[in-house]
Amino acid sequence: MITQLQGKLVEKNPTNVVIDCNGVGYEVHISLFTYSNLPNSEAIKLLTHLQVKEDSHTLFGFISAAEREIFRLLISVSGIGASTARTMLSSLDPTQIRDAIASGDVPTIQSVKGIGAKTAQRVILDLKDKVLKVYDIDEVSLVQSNTVKDEALSALEVLGFTRRASEKVVDGLLKKTPDLNVEQLIKLALKNL
Repeated sequence: MITQLQGKLVEKNPTNVVIDCNGVGYEVHISLFTYSNLPNSEAIKLLTHLQVKEDSHTLFGFISAAEREIFRLLISVSGIGASTARTMLSSLDPTQIRDAIASGDVPTIQSVKGIGAKTAQRVILDLKDKVLKVYDIDEVSLVQSNTVKDEALSALEVLGFTRRASEKVVDGLLKKTPDLNVEQLIKLALKNL
């Protein structure tokens, strides 16, 4: 019903914003990913998803179509509600979630607070085919690049760097140059850590 809002940013919090659209203030629930990517200008535009329940109508806002698409895929899984999907998008960015689902990476999905092993496996089982089809991902190249990433992360952990900090740097490097081999990736990561 309401697919986007464009207006004046009245209030900005890490979990929600209020957008004034011609005198009507809409409270929109957002993820930390959207919060960190919101422009500092007063005029903003958010894509939205309206959740209608018996006792409430709740708007969820997204900075990009990709984030909204991942959110909608996640809430289609039995046992994943809107607040859990929002927590996932606050802990991982949409690309990380998409890649984790496509490659069957249970530990990454399970790293989100409140997601257990069974739920993580259900997310992957229910969404893997959809993600591969929607994003036209080649499964072989995805597995190969994840192996490079995993090997590099393991090496960095052995060298004494925390997994979370290493993963941020490694993901950034792979985003810029996806065809790095393990050795190149480790060397570049060490320069950035």
